[in-house]
Amino acid sequence: MRSSWSNKLSLIFGPRPPLNWLLLCLISVLALIAVLGSSSSNTFDSLTPISVPDIYTNYRRLKEQAAVDYLELRSLSLGASRQRELGLCGRERENYVPCYNVSANLFAGFKDGEEFDRQCEVSRNRERCLVRPPKDYKIPLRWPAGRDVIWSGNVKITKDQFLSSGSMTKRLMLLEENQIAFHSEDGLIFDGVKDYSLQIAKMLGLSDDSQFLQAGVQTVLDIGCGFGSFGAHLVSLNVMAICIAAYEATGSQVQLTLERGLPAMIGNFITRQLPYPALSFEMVHCAQCGIVWDKKDWTLLLEVDRVLKPGGYFVLTSSTSQPYGSSLSMKNSMLTPMEEMTPKICWTLKAQQYETFIWQKTVDSDCYTSRKQGAIPLCNEGHDVRSYYKPLVSCISGTTNKRWTPIRNRSSRVQPDDFFEDLQIWRSALKNYWSLLTPLIFSDHPKRPGDEDPLPPFNMIRNVMDMSAHYGGLNAAFLEERKSVWVMNVVPVNALYTLPLILDLGFAGVLHDWCEPFPTYPRTYDLLHANGLLSHLSSERCSMMDLFLEMDRILRPEGWVVLCDKVGAIEMARMFATQIRWEARVIDLQNGSDQRLLVCQKPFVKK
Repeated sequence: MRSSWSNKLSLIFGPRPPLNWLLLCLISVLALIAVLGSSSSNTFDSLTPISVPDIYTNYRRLKEQAAVDYLELRSLSLGASRQRELGLCGRERENYVPCYNVSANLFAGFKDGEEFDRQCEVSRNRERCLVRPPKDYKIPLRWPAGRDVIWSGNVKITKDQFLSSGSMTKRLMLLEENQIAFHSEDGLIFDGVKDYSLQIAKMLGLSDDSQFLQAGVQTVLDIGCGFGSFGAHLVSLNVMAICIAAYEATGSQVQLTLERGLPAMIGNFITRQLPYPALSFEMVHCAQCGIVWDKKDWTLLLEVDRVLKPGGYFVLTSSTSQPYGSSLSMKNSMLTPMEEMTPKICWTLKAQQYETFIWQKTVDSDCYTSRKQGAIPLCNEGHDVRSYYKPLVSCISGTTNKRWTPIRNRSSRVQPDDFFEDLQIWRSALKNYWSLLTPLIFSDHPKRPGDEDPLPPFNMIRNVMDMSAHYGGLNAAFLEERKSVWVMNVVPVNALYTLPLILDLGFAGVLHDWCEPFPTYPRTYDLLHANGLLSHLSSERCSMMDLFLEMDRILRPEGWVVLCDKVGAIEMARMFATQIRWEARVIDLQNGSDQRLLVCQKPFVKK
């Protein structure tokens, strides 16, 4: 005979209570026990012996844990499963790049070149799935071998497309059965990249290209960079060269450059400004980049002027395959309009040799006030603050900027105290990462079945993205430790605007809104790092699941993610990591704070 309590339950729920109700009750009891007295320390792997936290810290941790428990209970009550994994996208999305869909952009009404530009609003509602690697994808060769030899199955470029590429490219590359091999520097022929770089140096009055840094050239924007050979040579000279090129659906310069382990991102000279502040680069380079600079009332050239530092150089090399071919024809067809335009923006032609021309931007801001009437106007003060894909303008930017300093004098700039504090923090953090991840990443990487024994330096990491770079302290710590990596320092649009400082340090950096996809191809970064990004985005309009899907898209198979944040944010992040099939581990640093590390690795899914 049933008890009176059982009879009451039967009246409410029927003869058998629903399973979801019983599960919710059970989890609620467990959560209450945890809040009342149990320690959550067993949830985490600890790097150091467990210390007894003070009362306030313990209360704060329990409070945040209770919030996490509430969110998980809410998810379960709605019938969602925390462990449900997302499915794989179709094969047609193997090289999927959001925001760059010409047919969708045309359908949405974009025209006059805007259909080729970045249009993220068109891609808002897309299927949530994991972008899979191509059928023939292989883990890239360890650095530095991976700079000179890549797997052809990892990039979307066919043999016919390769063979039809530019003449210089064909001389610098060899296509083998399943590899694309780049000649080493010692094997370059007379008119190869090394001699081309030497030619530019001598045109600048230098004895050789090893003096680029002494001449103040430490960051170069390489437009339409081919397959990154010029940038690879500059990197060997400790010059940071960032490749930008337009999105290409049939095989990309940017994708192949990143596959070589070199800095690159999708960037267009079409209708919008690049996501860099004014006065960002000491040199802008365009070799056969296919841009007609006098289009749109010279606004494309004005964008070059905007990002070029005072005293910086614009290097333009024409195609030797053009019908006119000679420098004389080049002068008549292209140089004459440039000769008329460049004085209007205070540029002077410094040197010309064969099909290469070098203009230098003035170091004297008074030049703009002494120009003839009818010259290109100056932009309003403050116009170029946080230039994030704003429309191109027909005015000259940066002339009143506090960073207006000639390039040879920039090394004397005083860094703020916050930078040195940030650097000190990341010196210690990087050593902790090394202790944690070695031997998994940076040395003695475990041998995969069927692999040959790795050769020195065993480096599995080359392309690193710091998704919330702050002052670039992690990048600086990498350099101090002489690690053979480069870092894309991303400054979120609503964070402290430190990007000008990062670029002045000679680092690669870009402004980005993490509510949108990053302008790169799939599988182009080996390590993603973010400190405090999840908490920062919690008040934004961003979907955390979309953010993690984007991170998975740009991360290589077997790539790594290191997130540092508050305990509540990290626990939620671990839930998302499980849904996208990452192997995830939460680590309590036991430093008396409520910060945790989430270390994840993306598996190599071969389905």
